[in-house]
This record gives sequence, structure tokens and C-alpha cells, in this order.
Amino acid sequence: MKSSVRLAAIGGIATAATAFLAGTSLAATPQDAAPQPGAVFVQTDAVTGNAIAVYDRTADGTLRAAGTYPTGGLGGALGGSVVDHLASQGSLAYDGGRGLLYAVNAGSNTITVFSADSDRLIRRQVVSSGGAFPVSIAVRGSLLYVLNARDGGSVQGFLRIGATLVKVPAWHRDLGLNPAQTPEFTSTPGQVAFTPDGSKLIVTTKGNGNDIDVFTVSPLRGLSAGPIVNADPGNVPFGVSFDAGGHLAVAEAGPNAVATFTVHPDGTLSLVDRAATGQNATCWIVADGTAFYASNAGSATLSGYSDTGSGTLQPLGTSATDAGTVDAAATPDGQYLYAQTGANGIVDEYRVSPGGSLTEIGSVTVPGAVGGEGIAAS
Repeated sequence: MKSSVRLAAIGGIATAATAFLAGTSLAATPQDAAPQPGAVFVQTDAVTGNAIAVYDRTADGTLRAAGTYPTGGLGGALGGSVVDHLASQGSLAYDGGRGLLYAVNAGSNTITVFSADSDRLIRRQVVSSGGAFPVSIAVRGSLLYVLNARDGGSVQGFLRIGATLVKVPAWHRDLGLNPAQTPEFTSTPGQVAFTPDGSKLIVTTKGNGNDIDVFTVSPLRGLSAGPIVNADPGNVPFGVSFDAGGHLAVAEAGPNAVATFTVHPDGTLSLVDRAATGQNATCWIVADGTAFYASNAGSATLSGYSDTGSGTLQPLGTSATDAGTVDAAATPDGQYLYAQTGANGIVDEYRVSPGGSLTEIGSVTVPGAVGGEGIAAS
């Protein structure tokens, strides 16, 4: 039986790849060239037409508008959401090694693939997400998984060939969450993310189960048949990140805290540390070197913590933002942090000191991005 399952999965990949190759030449793929660093990409999630606003990062870290690119799909808004229409983290994913940018179109149930040449985007593909209301994307090498939020939640896997995604039907997993639970924006899954070694895929369920699901990943067979379900009672696990030691860091909206966990080979988690932010609606978290920054939507603040890789959290202080702090992105060199705020569609700009403290250096207003989520930096 195991051999049959494996052959079926491999056959699915081969069939999808063959169908793609039959009609497409891979001889010239300029999109494979890595872009030059120095841009910030912001998703508007506008329900009348989703778009990516691109900003050049200047020498002092401030942002300068460089263009806006329609995704070819629609944004979406979950029931009850105000500043966070997708109620998720990771809706915009940047693959710097291949110069590709991936965006969800929640209102169209699609994903858009762009090639990114510095601050210029070229739309390459719009493809079905394999489910309803996509909200988060995880990318590693030639593998991509998208998290769909509605209809009980699902994860769909894709194989990347050049700059094109090929959906592999055998890589679909339903999460089995309660689709009728309300309010919707706290009851849909929050994020999908690969562990640093690529062996596991993490899914947070927020208030619909208060679980952190861990799938095992095989490059050929896709995900394990089901996840290891790690209960996080009452904590509403939302956004995730990882420290240098591979510990999972989770923004927990229930107690308004940041928690770190060891991810064991069998998919179980064990708590290492938990630190209360003392703020409201702690939902998003981003890593920047040896620091984490958690976004507190209800308090308009960022909470900083140092973590050198042990999973132990040391507070770095709280920084003010514009109203409705949501997703954030750090530059690859760790010198700057950009926080998306949903109340008025503003991105706040910060310089990161060697010790991890933040200094605000400016802000930009993104047209049409009120309630939008999704930000990435090159």
C-alpha cells in the first residue's frame, strides 16, 4: 500500500510537470536571475482589484514610491475584520534567490506569480489556490504551499518549474476546522510556514481549535496524511517565525504574548519560553537577526524581544506605530524594519540598532491599502 501511494504521488508530479513542459519552453528564463536588493513590496488587498505597491529603499532606509502592479485578482475581507482583512501573516512571499514574488488574491481564490527585477515586477501567472480564500504562502526551493482560510481551511501544494507553479492534486490537505464558527476573522487559520530545515510545515489555527499543526514534508510525496496537532489552549496562535536555533516563535493573540517552542522530529512541540507583551491584539511576528518584533494591532505598537537562538526571550521595549499594526518585514541585512498598519494603509519605517532597539525614520501611505496585509523586503 505504501508503494502504491508513493507511486501515485510521484505520478501526479510527473503528469503535472509533463503537461506544463509540453506547452512551455524553459530555454529563456530571465526571471531566474536574482534581483538587486533594496525594494519593499506591499500588498493592498483591495477588494475591487488587488495590487502590489513597490517602493525603493533609499540609502537612509526611507521608502520612495516606484510603481504599482495589479495582481490580476481581487482582494478579500473576512467577516468582522477591520484593520486586518485577511487576518493572516505571510500573504506576500518573496523568493530572493530566484527573484520571484507570490501574492494571494483572497477574493478570487488565486495566487499571482511575479518576477521581480529590482523595483520592477512582471506578472507571470495567476493560478487557482486549490481552495477558498487564500491567506498565506510558504516557499522553499521548488515547493510552495498555500493556506486557504474558508470552508474549514486547507493547504494546497505546488511544484515550481521556472517561474510557473504546477498544482499537485495529491498535495492537498483539508484542515477540518469548523467553518461556521464566528467571528470569522478570529476563526480562520493564520499562517503556513516551513521550518528552517524544510522538514516540517507549520499551520496555526487561531481561535478555531487553538492548535499548532505540524505536517511532515516530503519533496516527492508532499505532506503527511495528517498533522501532529499541538494544542495551545486559549492562546489563539496566529503568526509565526523562527530563531537562529530553529525554535518556533508564535504570536499568541489570546494572552497577548510571544511564545517559543522546540519543534521535535516527530512533529510535537514543547514550550521554551512565553513573554507577555502587555499590549492588545498581539497577532504578527517577524524575525530580524537575533530579535523578534511582534505587532500589536489593538495598541498600535511593536514589542521587541532578543533571542540569540536558545528560545529564551529578553524584552527590548515597545515602539509606537500608526493605528492597526499588522504584518511587518525586515531587510535581509537586518538594518531596517517596515511595519504595515491597516487602519489608514500606512507603512512605518524603522532603523534597527545593533542592540535591537527601533528608531522611526518615516512613513508612507499606500494608496488603496486600508485593511491590507502582506509586506516583503529585498
